[in-house]
Amino acid sequence: MKHTKLFLFTLAAMLMGVMASCDDSESYSDLLRDEERATNWFLAQQRVETSVPADSVFEIGADAPFYRMDEDGYIYMQVIDAGDPDMRPETGDKVYFRYNRKNLKLMYEGADPAWSGNMDNLTAAGFTAFFKGNTLYPSSTQFGTGIQLPMDYLGYFAEVNLVLRSYEGFLEDQSQCIPYIINVKYYKGEY
Repeated sequence: MKHTKLFLFTLAAMLMGVMASCDDSESYSDLLRDEERATNWFLAQQRVETSVPADSVFEIGADAPFYRMDEDGYIYMQVIDAGDPDMRPETGDKVYFRYNRKNLKLMYEGADPAWSGNMDNLTAAGFTAFFKGNTLYPSSTQFGTGIQLPMDYLGYFAEVNLVLRSYEGFLEDQSQCIPYIINVKYYKGEY
């Protein structure tokens, strides 16, 4: 009986400790709210179009608007260069890309995070790739589906800035609900 009481007391103390620690951390819904605030804060400083142009002819350049690319507002795209309209990847084609990205949540909190990615690695090993429209390969899913979306509208050699909320972003950021601004350049082969 004495051991049972000691066990129950220890179990109760552990449960109270776990419950107290849950109060200190943010819930998933809190993280999603923070992600939405950071994304909206960034987009409030930009020119934004709420839909894709009917003819899919985007305004191009550093001053072009960010187009909302999905119904839920998880992906916004600014087209810097539309690439070659006669060279568009088809489903299953391997698309190489380089990217740099910046954490929007840190920017919203007042920090100036560094750009990170492989944009400056000019060796062949610096390339990453996905198979357009194919989510069976880890290389096609680890960067999320949002990074593939521009290839539905643009040609190879395109350059875009994407605002990606975690749901459409890199797999490593999804559980932490981290949104990013990502500069991406797409290639047909390793350049």
